[in-house]
Amino acid sequence: MAIRRILTIDNAADLATLKKISTPVEAVTDEVRALMDDMLETMYDAPGIGLAAVQIGEPVRIIVMDLAREGEEPAPRYFVNPELFDPSEELFVYEEGCLSVPEYFDAVERPARIKVRYLNYQGEQVVEEAEGLFAVCIQHEMDHLEGVLFIDHLSRLRRDRAMAKVKKVRRVA
Repeated sequence: MAIRRILTIDNAADLATLKKISTPVEAVTDEVRALMDDMLETMYDAPGIGLAAVQIGEPVRIIVMDLAREGEEPAPRYFVNPELFDPSEELFVYEEGCLSVPEYFDAVERPARIKVRYLNYQGEQVVEEAEGLFAVCIQHEMDHLEGVLFIDHLSRLRRDRAMAKVKKVRRVA
């Protein structure tokens, strides 16, 4: 396993990659599992709760996630070729952050519940309903697979503010 560099919006080349639509994975192979292992290690190191493959420069339809709270046993999850469907009409607002938009958080409104179909680490198809933080996180990460960042859901003013803050944080670091 290896920790990979996470692409950020303050770098033009990174941003161009982050805006790419990710391609489907043909099969869950040992190579795909190795990528997922690297993604998980990278996410834990950051630290974060979710990561899409495109965020480490691999524009393929893979997401890793771990919603375990601090002090809880890790609960890694793997999503290959995920698809969202049947969103609830009820909406939920959550203050989101993103490893590709470091040090910036803002409220985003999304469906409160949604169903997700995907292949797991073993390549088995799974269908489940997501709600709460799981629903927020899977929708946020799915956006990455479509070339959408959480700040794209914000007003132009708030998007510009996010970009300026990230650039400032990066200059200071």
